[in-house]
Amino acid sequence: MIIRNVSLETVCGVTSKISQSRHPEVAFAGKSNVGKSSLINALMNRKSLARTSSQPGKTQTINYYNINDELYFVDLPGYGYAKSPESVKIQWGKMIENYLHRSRQLKRVFLLIDIRHAPSENDRIMYQWICSRGFSPVIVATKADKINRSQIQKQLRLIRTTLETEKDTVLIPFSAQTKQGRDEIYEILDRVLEESHEKV
Repeated sequence: MIIRNVSLETVCGVTSKISQSRHPEVAFAGKSNVGKSSLINALMNRKSLARTSSQPGKTQTINYYNINDELYFVDLPGYGYAKSPESVKIQWGKMIENYLHRSRQLKRVFLLIDIRHAPSENDRIMYQWICSRGFSPVIVATKADKINRSQIQKQLRLIRTTLETEKDTVLIPFSAQTKQGRDEIYEILDRVLEESHEKV
């Protein structure tokens, strides 16, 4: 996939109506400090279009990035930040669930998990939510550069076991620093575009 043009086109807050876009969408979900903005920036070949923050839980909106005027990256609010008020956590959960339920153009969901740790209970809930909407999420194991290469397969097995994934679930180790895994994600995005063109 060659990304030529990107722009932040739509931002939906808690009270906003879910945007119904004209292009296929791929959504990115994950805990608030899992490296979601870094992944999106790496895919877009931009340093800071998707805003990263030293304060986890900062993203409180659903952000739609227009890619080449043919695809949207949908950045969902990070979940599970312990210091966020309970009322805010509930709002974020409703936003994410509302998007998964109402988007008509959603084609793939990428669920980000920090490869260094076993998935949390919030990760398990998100995985089950995504599956309940009829999607088989692509699991992206972020921060792969933070562990020894010899540990990667062991950590991937831990993620599979904890989430109780299906055997054919795609699991991609990824590093925003080295770009490991980016080509594999691009291949999935290319397939999304091919499938959408075939249906036109």
